[in-house]
Amino acid sequence: MNNFTLHTPTRILFGNNQIVHLSKEIPAGSKVLITFGGGSVKKNGVMDQVYSALQGFELLEFGGIEPNPSYETLMKAVALVKAEKIDFLLAVGGGSVLDGTKFIAAATFYADEPWNILKTRGAEIKQALPMGSVLTLPATGSESNSGAVITRRATGDKQAFSSPFVQPRFAVLDPVYTYTLPERQIANGVVDAFVHTIEQYLTYPVDAKVQDRFAEGLLLTLIEDGPKALKEPENYAVRANVMWSATMALNGLIGAGVPQDWATHMLGHELTAMHGLDHAQTLAIVLPSLLNIKREQKRGKLLQYAARVWGFSEGDEEQRIDLAITATREFFEAMGVPTRMQDYQLDGSSIPALLVKLEEKGLTQLGEHRDITPAVSRKIYEDAR
Repeated sequence: MNNFTLHTPTRILFGNNQIVHLSKEIPAGSKVLITFGGGSVKKNGVMDQVYSALQGFELLEFGGIEPNPSYETLMKAVALVKAEKIDFLLAVGGGSVLDGTKFIAAATFYADEPWNILKTRGAEIKQALPMGSVLTLPATGSESNSGAVITRRATGDKQAFSSPFVQPRFAVLDPVYTYTLPERQIANGVVDAFVHTIEQYLTYPVDAKVQDRFAEGLLLTLIEDGPKALKEPENYAVRANVMWSATMALNGLIGAGVPQDWATHMLGHELTAMHGLDHAQTLAIVLPSLLNIKREQKRGKLLQYAARVWGFSEGDEEQRIDLAITATREFFEAMGVPTRMQDYQLDGSSIPALLVKLEEKGLTQLGEHRDITPAVSRKIYEDAR
């Protein structure tokens, strides 16, 4: 196991009706900006519960944060924060709202061109507004980590940043809030959490038994309860397990002391930026092909994954690896998330342009071995057509 430092300071309020404790998590007298997305939190009553819980606080709203939150929209929120002298940010929604709110928190005090936050991956952030969240869509784990991904529509860029200054102070996780989510969002969330886990697990062995078995437990839970979440939308136990799995997948725990990959995400981001696909859809396209192309480098963990997660322990190594990759693809398909470019009316003609974007961003040595070059990325994209 590799050396590591782990600090997960986000306070989690998990379970039904935990929102009644919201006022205790925000400093008294704060002027709070509530950020949200398209308005579903108003239709399903979550926003009413937020207002009820925060009686006595001065509250303002900023809505319209998109899936794959845009720099252009978020800069409008930054202007509002500065004009109104906001003290605290409360993200009410899913990962996109949380990611966008993290950017708002950092950009408020950023002296330079705010897009440089993304160019420097957050390294230059020195201060940020405090923030918390009421989570309504389990997927990204953004409610309990310090990372975010932002899109600049004017240039077709999608980039990530991370900083301890934007770590949420708290997160309210009520599985009941997920009952009314559309099937597409539930499916995307399960796929996203699954791939987050894979990116930290399916690399190469370092004898990190605890992390491996935590990761395998998350994968098995998502495989078991992901389809049930689609069939039984008001099954509290199922929704609770899916929600907690998504949080645990990216709060730092399973990634501590182990090599990490993240090439699937980097290649997927370019598909989203160029073609507007959902984040999880791009992950479902890229991951099976990446595992196929990198099977030799990932052989040890692929065989472990095949045996412990999918139960494939017989036959020669190549057969077991093939079966594990096929099972992964079939799981995504069963969740209603197609796994080929052609399923999204993409014929592969944009692959050269996707590679140019990767090179422009310096993403030319990806993966746990830093050996996914543009030539290897091309093979992955072509395999995914």
